[in-house]
Amino acid sequence: MRGKIDNKAFVLEAFDTLFNKRDYEAAKRYWSPNYLQHSAHIAPGREGLFDLVKALPSELHYENALALAEGDYVILHGRFSGNGQPRALIAADIVRMADGVLAEHWDVLQDEASKAESKSGLPMFKDHFPE
Repeated sequence: MRGKIDNKAFVLEAFDTLFNKRDYEAAKRYWSPNYLQHSAHIAPGREGLFDLVKALPSELHYENALALAEGDYVILHGRFSGNGQPRALIAADIVRMADGVLAEHWDVLQDEASKAESKSGLPMFKDHFPE
């Protein structure tokens, strides 16, 4: 049994391992075999998530701007670029940890807006608009 883990650091490392490094074998250490997926665009379970990532372009990249943790929950605000779509996706990912691994996931996704499209005049991610 592992000692106490930093949930934020663990989830960020998990996302980097899966989405950026595409190390599926290593990613199994982070995601529960009984992983519950609430996202409407991802098939059930850990394999549904891994299969989605395998089907995405090799240029896929996850960049995080904010990570918050409260008990067993971690919320990430990030950008998925190189996803094969005309725009990057800005994501709020909510993960529930159990037994030291990612056990459950929800997300909210939207296309990243350009400066010309932003009615607020502010970027959706970090402090700059996409190029």
